[in-house]
Amino acid sequence: MPDSRISIGIIGAGIMGERLLRAILEQAPDSLRVSGIWDPAPAAMDRMAATFPDIPRLNDAAAIIAASDCVYIASPPASHLDHARAALAAGKTFFGEKPLAVDVADARAFVAGAGDQGAVNFPFASSLAVASLKDWIAQGEIGTVSRVAIEVAFATWPRGWQADAATWLDKPAQGGFTREVVSHFLFLSCRLVGPLHGLEASVEFPETDKAERRIEARLFAGDVPVELKGSVGTTVKDDHNIWMLEGDKGAIRLCDWSIAERRLADGTWQPAAGAMPNEQARPISLKRQLEGVVRLARGEPHHLATLSEALNVQEIVEAILASR
Repeated sequence: MPDSRISIGIIGAGIMGERLLRAILEQAPDSLRVSGIWDPAPAAMDRMAATFPDIPRLNDAAAIIAASDCVYIASPPASHLDHARAALAAGKTFFGEKPLAVDVADARAFVAGAGDQGAVNFPFASSLAVASLKDWIAQGEIGTVSRVAIEVAFATWPRGWQADAATWLDKPAQGGFTREVVSHFLFLSCRLVGPLHGLEASVEFPETDKAERRIEARLFAGDVPVELKGSVGTTVKDDHNIWMLEGDKGAIRLCDWSIAERRLADGTWQPAAGAMPNEQARPISLKRQLEGVVRLARGEPHHLATLSEALNVQEIVEAILASR
């Protein structure tokens, strides 16, 4: 019997590459198969051999692309567009890690010619908590929207579980929490409220050749003002974040990635029914993301973050980082 599953190849065997690989094997074996994985680091490939001995380890990115219907690009950001262009040139689709790129002009040129053959991994596109926020908005819980507020904070940067990637995650050229974390909440603002524009920002790089440690920004999502603050060393949590949408009738928010809450008349916050911590919510979002990848590869409508949305986020992120 011919194998009707979508074949997906993985470029990059770091944290995100391994996370998606596990999700495919555990949650989507009936619709997706892994055609291979490649990473330029021998240690990463050795780890894949030990952990996933049945997954083909291919010789280079070109081999991954040739073997796949869709390519998952989980390499460091500066390489994203080169791999994406190669995938599209071979007639394949791609699902890329955020950020889309770090060079805005290059990203604009790429998106202008890429059509609808790619998408970017912003998991809020598949989040059940975000679905709760959307339901509350549709039900009129907040009335006319008046503002968005975003706060992110970290005990250290990179976060403890990212230490192995510190060689680029804590460098200004490709890393930093604005690209890695704030981008998610900018995407959420773009998708739920409107296109991002009108930025005024400041950023602090207090350590030589290290990523940013503090940002503040004001911008708009559509016609709605957005206030953004981010900092390192200001919480005891690995990371802490709040995205809040306020209107003339009430407010809703997303806390620590996965807890949707609405503000009651007495000022207290009530979690959505079935709210769960991110450790429990992440596998559900990943499964829904993979369902979107299957639709992307088949040329069907999907809910994943579009290239245009990812470019809008990247434009704001890079402008924040350039505001020093």
